[in-house]
Amino acid sequence: MADQWHDPNYVRVFDTTLRDGEQSPGATLTSAEKLEVARALTRLGVDIMEAGFPAASPDDFEAVKRIAEEVGHIPGPHGRPPVICGLARATPHDIDASWNAIKGAAHPRIHTFLATSEIHMKYKLKMDPEQVVERVIEMVSYARSLCGDIEFSPEDAGRSDPEFLYVVLAEAIKAGATTLNIPDTVGYTTPDEFGALIAGIGRHTPGIADCVISVHCHNDLGLATANTLAGVRSGARQVEVTINGIGERAGNTSLEEVVMALHTRRPMFGLATGIDTTQIMRVSKMVSNYTGIVVQPNKAIVGANAFAHEAGIHQDGMLKHQETYEIMQPEMVGVTTRLVLGKHSGRHAFRKRLAELGYGGLAEEDLNKAFERFKRLADKKKVITDADLAALIADEIFKPQEFYALDGLQVACGTMGLPTATVRLRKPDKSIEVVAAVGTGPVDAVYKAIDLIVAQPVTLLEFGVNAVTEGIDALGEVTVRIHYEGNDAGVVNPQSETSVPRTFGGHGADTDIIVSSARAYLSALNKMIAAYGFEGGDDHTPEEMTEEAVN
Repeated sequence: MADQWHDPNYVRVFDTTLRDGEQSPGATLTSAEKLEVARALTRLGVDIMEAGFPAASPDDFEAVKRIAEEVGHIPGPHGRPPVICGLARATPHDIDASWNAIKGAAHPRIHTFLATSEIHMKYKLKMDPEQVVERVIEMVSYARSLCGDIEFSPEDAGRSDPEFLYVVLAEAIKAGATTLNIPDTVGYTTPDEFGALIAGIGRHTPGIADCVISVHCHNDLGLATANTLAGVRSGARQVEVTINGIGERAGNTSLEEVVMALHTRRPMFGLATGIDTTQIMRVSKMVSNYTGIVVQPNKAIVGANAFAHEAGIHQDGMLKHQETYEIMQPEMVGVTTRLVLGKHSGRHAFRKRLAELGYGGLAEEDLNKAFERFKRLADKKKVITDADLAALIADEIFKPQEFYALDGLQVACGTMGLPTATVRLRKPDKSIEVVAAVGTGPVDAVYKAIDLIVAQPVTLLEFGVNAVTEGIDALGEVTVRIHYEGNDAGVVNPQSETSVPRTFGGHGADTDIIVSSARAYLSALNKMIAAYGFEGGDDHTPEEMTEEAVN
């Protein structure tokens, strides 16, 4: 590992977007999307990437394995590949699954956990404190026999007895743990409390000098970033975060908020990370598009309004001196509205700009498809910005396998008559089907027509629209989330050990917002079909689809 890892002023960034972030309702990602997010996180410069929970399902195992083997050898901006981490409950089965998934990485890590709070031990584990200590020793030792880099987390540490924590953590260190992660699992603590907890662990845990203290905070009270920074000030040198702060319930600590707080207030913290901050906005958009979870406009750092100054007094101050109301420059996080390409731009210029944006590894076939889509867009839009290109690539290249594809669309709507949509889809057997439907509005009519062709029991949970850039000719992005209403065992939550229903996000972009809406809905439907292993055909009912998935 690079020498900076041993610098006491270096903070390691542990990104868990692909594990804890994906536990956010609706954040289901395909294997291909996980791989692209992993590549983007590598370009961003994360030090450790928690690629998933391999024991959850065969698909999760394969996704983590592929990330370890393909992304786990790609150097980031700091010159070394990221550590690829797999989560495991404190059981031999989970630890074996994690090791077998991550062992192909240049730097593998097993992350195992066991609850230590009184409420969790009594009602969830049904174990007494002595049994918990014994299990920690046994399972950390077993994990260390497989892998040289072991992270241990005392789940619900924020509500645990500190004196008991010191004992558990000391035993984990003796058993071979190299990183001790202190999670505020339910977002319960305040910054003063959490900072004191980390400081106490640093003072009272035998052997702690040989370990890295990590912090993992949830945002249930809106304090995740504040608690994380308090932990860092008290001696933690690893932060566990997600892009856009996605995660269960109210989410996790936001990567962009912690990184930019340390960067912007470096004179106060005196700490550094290895993150290339200019990549933040691009990765934020990618995660938002793939998960279907829209970033709120007033979100710190990556929200649409983060660098907007509408009030007259603010505009006046900005014109006089930029720092009057702007503590960060937009370019620092990759925000740009630079006009880059137009209808006369050629393939070479297109390829070059995509490479500059981090899309240099596209296959020739994908590049050709993207260029054709770009030329069609350029005929409708005078100039193409970086944001347009990012949306185009997300919609055209990194989309799920297309079982059903939009082949044509026409809508009639307004105050006279009923909103009607005629949709033409290409089906899995390559045949074309045309259906018309009436709805309460144009989007509803389009979705009802699509439902008549796809014929799967789904519920639309969320629908969001966003303009990529300013202007009447702006690309319109649509994100949706759907839920499958058939029999579904769901996915295993590693903390609660319960199955939760799967929801699927979709993304679409076009200058016609109705077309964007259709693309987004089909994207989500295709993800759902891929997840259940359904290959289409008119003779398949929803019940047969579920039976095939189970078998």
